[in-house]
Amino acid sequence: MVGPAAKREAVAHLRGVLEVSERRACSIVAADRKMIRYRSRRPPDIELRAHLRELANQRRRFGYRRLFILLRAEGEPSGINRIYRLYREEGLAVRKRRSRRKAVGTRAPILIDAKPNARWSLDFVHDQLACGRRFRILNIADDVTRECLAAIPDISISGRRVARELTVLIAGRGKPRMIVSDNGTEFTSNAILRWSKEHQVEWHYIAPGKPMQNGYIESFNGRMRDELLNESLFLDLNHARQIIAAWVTDYNTTRPHSSLGYRTPAAYADHLTATGHRAALLDGSARCPVAHTAPKSVSTALRPQNWIVFG
Repeated sequence: MVGPAAKREAVAHLRGVLEVSERRACSIVAADRKMIRYRSRRPPDIELRAHLRELANQRRRFGYRRLFILLRAEGEPSGINRIYRLYREEGLAVRKRRSRRKAVGTRAPILIDAKPNARWSLDFVHDQLACGRRFRILNIADDVTRECLAAIPDISISGRRVARELTVLIAGRGKPRMIVSDNGTEFTSNAILRWSKEHQVEWHYIAPGKPMQNGYIESFNGRMRDELLNESLFLDLNHARQIIAAWVTDYNTTRPHSSLGYRTPAAYADHLTATGHRAALLDGSARCPVAHTAPKSVSTALRPQNWIVFG
């Protein structure tokens, strides 16, 4: 389907090259003469366009919805349709990276308490410094609030180091009811088995070769890879620690999260703590998941705030 802009260009070409009249050119391209003569009276939105470009350059992997949330938080009154139009006109669309093939089949939902520290997930992400030396990052996330509790980069991280980091974390935040991880040697070491027994924390291992059984940390790893690791060059380990710590703070307190109704993980955690919402098992079946209320002009599916479904 040809739009008005393309038809205006076609009429201008016919009139300029073939020297036909406007009436004849409009007849050839099936365009109304009023539409061809129309000139937009929209304001140029120079300041808004510049600010939108600035935000998009700062957060190169954010789409128009998240940019709209950030603009709205700064007091911008424009609706999401206007932001989307400017976003398209400025050519800011995020290039989609090729995704892996998704698994098919049914999954039984797992319901847990909708409160902080109900379940944590652990996993490693690998990257390399500018000199080519590889390092790894231990990521710890809260599956309910989606907070990144820790992102610890180092050249080598053993099972004992994981146990020490967990001890420091629960000293300041409290103990989780369950921790989920894969079957990596760091997580199946004697140090971790001893730690989970001493601290009375249930440790659940996913099935080998089934990373989506730990889907929340895998999703977080993907966001970190997309928004941070692929966009940064780390000069040395100390530089990597500074950049990663700043990104984690931004992720928890500034970045809007679509599955939390475009709230930040920290704001959602405060909401759960204040309201005391709970999720419970009802004969092994869950109600139809419905989502948190999204900000004005952002359309999402609805989920009840007191139900967290894992599957």
